Amino acid sequence: MSLFKHLEPAIIWKYFEEICNIPRLSKNEGRIRHYIIDFAIRNNLEYKEDTVGNILIIRPSSIGSVNRKTVVLQSHMDMVGEKNADYVHNWETDPIIPFLKDGWIGAKGTTLGADDGIGIASQMAILADKTIQTGKIECLFTIDEESGMTGAINLNADFFTGNTLINLDSEDEGVLYIGCAGGMDTAGTIKYSPEGVAQDSAAFDISVTGLHGGHSGDEIHRGYGNAVKIMNRLLCNLSDLFGISVSRFDGGNLRNAIPREAFATITINKKSASELRKNVEGFLNTIKDEFGPLEPDLKIDIKSTELPLTVMDRDNQSKLLTSLSECPHGVISWSKEMEGLVETSTNLASVKFLGNNIIKIITTQRSSIESSKHEVAGMVETCLKLAGAEVIISDGYPGWKPNISSEILRITRSTYLKLFGNEPKIRAIHAGLECGLIYEKNKSIDMISFGPTIRGAHTTEEMINIESTKMFWDLLKDVINNIPENK
Repeated sequence: MSLFKHLEPAIIWKYFEEICNIPRLSKNEGRIRHYIIDFAIRNNLEYKEDTVGNILIIRPSSIGSVNRKTVVLQSHMDMVGEKNADYVHNWETDPIIPFLKDGWIGAKGTTLGADDGIGIASQMAILADKTIQTGKIECLFTIDEESGMTGAINLNADFFTGNTLINLDSEDEGVLYIGCAGGMDTAGTIKYSPEGVAQDSAAFDISVTGLHGGHSGDEIHRGYGNAVKIMNRLLCNLSDLFGISVSRFDGGNLRNAIPREAFATITINKKSASELRKNVEGFLNTIKDEFGPLEPDLKIDIKSTELPLTVMDRDNQSKLLTSLSECPHGVISWSKEMEGLVETSTNLASVKFLGNNIIKIITTQRSSIESSKHEVAGMVETCLKLAGAEVIISDGYPGWKPNISSEILRITRSTYLKLFGNEPKIRAIHAGLECGLIYEKNKSIDMISFGPTIRGAHTTEEMINIESTKMFWDLLKDVINNIPENK
């Protein structure tokens, strides 16, 4: 029996369950694109694709509503693929396995993909619901939001006709978003010289696991542990005390997720092996004390392993560890205009030993102020160059400036108050929404973003609240029904 069978609104959960069965990581959206197109064909709806893979499905005006303004509903097709290290999952073929717990839906061992699978499901529900009386609706499904927003970047301004857009990619019921941060990536590539391993050496694998992780925009202010930072701090300590050599350092996975896990292989003189273990245990106690209840599941494990063939040369190892120590991570500044909003931040997202003596470091910067975004990227670039890195800074994407006098904000705000009896919160978000790129192409477009409550996005703890999804659905339907006629 379907897990979603008795959940309301049934029409959304029906489509969300189908979406959970479809692998759809960034840059591999082929199967979800076919699913969306097949939906349009089965429902006799006009659709079109652009050259990069974005899809638009058009629902014609209801009888008597032909003069109403066209509304664009927008979501992204891809999802972040995170999984627990001990969980077997093939992102090319395997479905998400959802579970139900205390009014929430999560996924077994992986991200759930409610970001933004629930947006896709709500668009399909709107397109299929014959009871909604409205003007023309254009449902825009973009590709590759999570790994670069290339779908929105390459979107032509004339791909859709509506001038009122509802983005379905935010994660707090009761909050209406009218602005977002811009972002960019700063990446460093390091070439090092391998050295042979001394004969009197012992080798150890060290792991940092169990951290919360989280969305590098939405949750950067919460102070969760960064596995790359923690591992690097440990390696610096061990280098100072025991003169260890690093053979491997692999931490983090995705540019827009706070690293949850990191792994390293080191060598040390055999005589110091027992002291090494004691030091790692002491370091774990120190870190757990620092984070307290914020990271209750933090683990640092050490175990013997076979000697590697090579280790980093001493000079480049020192430069790498120093560079990562100096590289900033977390909130840089808070907004002066909107209380509680992060203005500028940076995420040390991943460190990877790629083979061929190459190390790749990925970081992401976000800010609602364009100049601040570039300033922090420059700070990170300086740190990476301490390690002799060749640095590339991406073009990035712009922010979305709030418009407090927006018509769609007024409609959504009054509709929320009518439905639920209390005022929604009006905020900007310290995450990248495609609204910024869409606004850059059409400065006259009127936009808002809202959604159900999702927690732990971009982590294996991702969950969506069932009751808030019903509220989201009721709000979305009523807002669409209240869209006025063209003047």
